[in-house]
Amino acid sequence: MDESRETGAPTALAVGLTAAIVAVTGEEPRVLVVRTPNGADALPSGPLEARHRTLESGLRSWVERQTHQALGYVEQLYTFGDRDRRETDGEAAQRALALGYLALVREARTAPPGATREAADASWQSWYRYFPWEDWRGGRPEAIAALEPPLRQWAAQGGKLGEERLRLNFGLGGARWNEERVLERYELLYEAGLVPERVRDRGEGAPPPETARGVAMAVDHRRVLATAIGRLRGKIKYRPVVFELMPPAFTLSELQRTVEALSGVRLHKQNFRRLVEQQGLVEETGETRAETGGRPARLMRYRREVLVERLAPGVRLPATRRS
Repeated sequence: MDESRETGAPTALAVGLTAAIVAVTGEEPRVLVVRTPNGADALPSGPLEARHRTLESGLRSWVERQTHQALGYVEQLYTFGDRDRRETDGEAAQRALALGYLALVREARTAPPGATREAADASWQSWYRYFPWEDWRGGRPEAIAALEPPLRQWAAQGGKLGEERLRLNFGLGGARWNEERVLERYELLYEAGLVPERVRDRGEGAPPPETARGVAMAVDHRRVLATAIGRLRGKIKYRPVVFELMPPAFTLSELQRTVEALSGVRLHKQNFRRLVEQQGLVEETGETRAETGGRPARLMRYRREVLVERLAPGVRLPATRRS
C-alpha cells in the first residue's frame, strides 16, 4: 500500500546523485571522499535540481563543486531507495532516492588555491579503509580472522542457510573467495550487526571501534561504494576499463599492479603478461623506462582497436581462491 494512503499525506520524494570516484595511485585503489559537517566520510553527492539538464550533468556539477575533480568515464550503478532512506530538507525528513554512479579518473590535487571549503574538505582515501576484509594481496586479511567468530555465531542462528551464506560470501569452510561479491559481504555484515551503520541506523548505541569493521560512511554511502567496487572488479574482466586509470604510457608491471590493487588478489606475472598479449590490449610505444634493480622496461599503451576486434576484451583473473 502507498505510504500516502496510510498516513493521509503525500510522500515527499527527493532524488540524489552520488558518485564513487575511483583512482589507483601507488598500488592503492583510492576513492574520493568529502567530509560532512559531523565529521563522517561521504561520497560526493547532491540533489537533482531543475537547472540540471540530465542526471549525469547534475552529478558532474556536484562533483566539481565539492571536489574540483573533473570526471571522464562515468556509468550509472544502481538506484538506492529503501523505505527507511531519508535526507533532511530544512526541518523535514524526505524519503530519498539516490542514483549511484561509478567514475574512473587519474588522481589529481583536489583543492587548488582559492577553492571553496567544500573542495578543501575533499581527500583521496584507500577503499580498503572502508573494506579491510577485501584485500587479499598479502594473504588472508586479518579482518577476516577477526570477523569470523561473530559471523559464525550469527550464522548459527540461521542454521544451514546461515552457514551457506558465510561459505558463499566469505569463503569460509574451504569455499572459494569471490572478489566480486563486495556488496553481498557488506550487506551480510550489516544484517549481522557487525558494521557501525547498522547500529547507527537503528539507534542501538555505538559499537566498540574495531579496525576489522572498516570505517563507517554517511547515510548509505558505504553500500554505494561496495556496489561500485563489485561492479568494477567484474567489469575489468570483460571490458578494458582499467585503462581509464592508467597514464598514456605505462609498463606491464604497472598495469599488473593496478589490476591487483582493484581485484585485491596477486597475479602470476608471466600468466598475466601472456593474457594481455593474447588479448591484444596493448602495444609498445618504442620507448623504455629504467626500473630499479633491473633492465629498462618497455613502455606500452592501450590499443583502442581491440574494442572492434573482440567482443569482450578485458583482463581475465585466475579462478577465485579458497580461503
